[in-house]
Amino acid sequence: MIFTVTLKNDKLTVEINTKGAELNSIKVNGENRLWSGDPEYWTGKAPVLFPICGGLPDDKFTYNGAEYILNKHGFAKLKEFTVEHKNDLTATFLLKSDDETLKSYPWSFELRITYALRGAAVKVTYDVKNTSADAMYMSIGSHEAYACPEGIEDYDIIFEKKENLNSCDLDGNLIAHSTTPVLKESDTLPLYYKYFAVDALVFKDLKSRSATLRNRKTGKALTVSFEGCDYLLLWTKPGAGYICIEPWTGIPPMVGSGYDITEKEGITAVEPDKSSTVSHTIYF
Repeated sequence: MIFTVTLKNDKLTVEINTKGAELNSIKVNGENRLWSGDPEYWTGKAPVLFPICGGLPDDKFTYNGAEYILNKHGFAKLKEFTVEHKNDLTATFLLKSDDETLKSYPWSFELRITYALRGAAVKVTYDVKNTSADAMYMSIGSHEAYACPEGIEDYDIIFEKKENLNSCDLDGNLIAHSTTPVLKESDTLPLYYKYFAVDALVFKDLKSRSATLRNRKTGKALTVSFEGCDYLLLWTKPGAGYICIEPWTGIPPMVGSGYDITEKEGITAVEPDKSSTVSHTIYF
């Protein structure tokens, strides 16, 4: 049965759904700073991307000579997690492989997602344990959508360091063999809907390990730190009142790449009975 878990301290109230272990709301002094999921634009709020981030060529990959169909962003966002642990400040959600996941992903695993309140911050930790007999190949990423009720063009993304950023162009669900320059020797990227007319901004060469979303008129801000994630995406739909700040450990293949998952850029190999752990933190 799908239900909602609530965490609360004197600064934050956080709700997480057992479906997908997805954040449902983050309230700061009673104000929800996550996107509402308005179906006119996008019903998602903060899906967890596992065991891939983005898409695959023809939605498939090969491993050991066998072919598997795996849809964009994987299946974790659609699965019901169990609540393994909970108190007022932390909750851990568990997803284990099952007969259904093994049809599209030939490894057994345990995925634990822990949400922890630390003052005015939410730390999100992904721990993936390989319970298979062979090395497991995976990526994981976040997709939180932060509310921008005035529209995103009142906002800047401010990086930890000055950046020279080229966004990887997209061809459908894959990375194209071209880039578009969006930032030169600056730490501040003003947001415009024109950036998202096709899809997302995809950054592979980021030096920063944190990014701040700030309303340039009011000064209201939040910061996402993402140690351990080599890729960062920004995404919205034209006219929508949200921006997604998405730290990923993996990235879609380039157009023309093969199907072998072991050769995929950004893939993480986890040895049997070992775990891969990565986290990001949202500061308000």
